[in-house]
Amino acid sequence: MFCLNQTTDMKNAFTALTFFCALFMTVSAQEKNLRPQSLGVSFIMNDFKTADRIRTSSLSAVFRDKKWSKFSEMSPGFAVTYFKGLTPYVDFAGTFSFSGADGALKVPGSSALLLDADASVNAKLLTDNYWMSPYFSAGVGASKFANYYAAFLPLGIGVNVNLFNEGGIFLGTQYRIPVTEAASYHFMYSIGIHGVIGKKN
Repeated sequence: MFCLNQTTDMKNAFTALTFFCALFMTVSAQEKNLRPQSLGVSFIMNDFKTADRIRTSSLSAVFRDKKWSKFSEMSPGFAVTYFKGLTPYVDFAGTFSFSGADGALKVPGSSALLLDADASVNAKLLTDNYWMSPYFSAGVGASKFANYYAAFLPLGIGVNVNLFNEGGIFLGTQYRIPVTEAASYHFMYSIGIHGVIGKKN
């Protein structure tokens, strides 16, 4: 009986040891694949007119009639983005941007600066071990224009190009859906570069 109990205890101990080793290896593997903290700067263009044309007609009509806004019809600006990996396939992205505001909010005047801040998650199709990683993004955001404040939901797609695990180039498009009355539907296009600022895994 003593030998039987001892054998059972050894089996249980071995099973537990195997489980914890596997768990440690899984966690370690995920940590190595996490995107390190990085900071990016980007050039952005806010496109309010195309979004308005799509809503007053249709997406197919805008493409058919070639009514997509030209660069001269968009509002340029700059953005700063903080990135941090949450899992190998999901990153956090916090962005602060400032830009021109032609048509930004449903309020009189358009000469004030538009300030935006949003927090999003980027769901990647591939990990950062690949040189190119497409992603989908979704989040929440807030805007300030003159004395008006607004909230919006940014939904988008993008791609990150990895440069030797030291940084990269990112391109993205967001469709910003207003939550409050003051905001307007619009697209935000961005292209930028980012570099690692935290400890690399």
